[in-house]
Amino acid sequence: MFVRTVYATGDPAKLDQALDGFRAEAVGLLSAQPGYRGFGLFANRELGIITMGSWWESRQAEQDSDAQLKQRRAELLAPFAGTVATDTWEAVVAERPAQAGPGAWFRLTKFDFDRANAGKLADAFRTVALPALRQLDGFLGGSMLLNLEDERGAVGGLFADRATFDASRGPVAEARAKAAAAGGVTLRSLEEFEAVLLDLPAKS
Repeated sequence: MFVRTVYATGDPAKLDQALDGFRAEAVGLLSAQPGYRGFGLFANRELGIITMGSWWESRQAEQDSDAQLKQRRAELLAPFAGTVATDTWEAVVAERPAQAGPGAWFRLTKFDFDRANAGKLADAFRTVALPALRQLDGFLGGSMLLNLEDERGAVGGLFADRATFDASRGPVAEARAKAAAAGGVTLRSLEEFEAVLLDLPAKS
């Protein structure tokens, strides 16, 4: 599975306009493309950040869909975004939620790693971090994304509501430290987002 992420920053006062556009159009545009497997839209309203990820069954499907959709994506972001970064990743571990209702929250960690340790890193997330996360109230799913060429990675974790999300910070910090040590990574950022829209098609 491959994932295209978009990270946009801008004026917080203009954020809702962009979110409304993606709510109205994103799922329809994406689901019309071959190989589509899901979409998440997330926001930090206070800082003025939108991040989103679309899931694809193959690298070719991701590339083809990007060619078809990047112009409309830019148009939808234009009223808000001052900066936009787009990245492509391989989902090396994915425990995607069966469902997520309104009020869900998302934690995103980004890191650097040595590509020679990619397998060890995925194993550490699968065997150390995920089992610990599954024990937490409200945990819905988590994934590890890697870009082997650039030696960059990202881990996302989704929680059912703000209360369980807030309560998870301590236990997640402990699991993150253990997994980072086991996988030999350098943590670069830790961010938290409101889940604005999640489209999780049933597995075919």
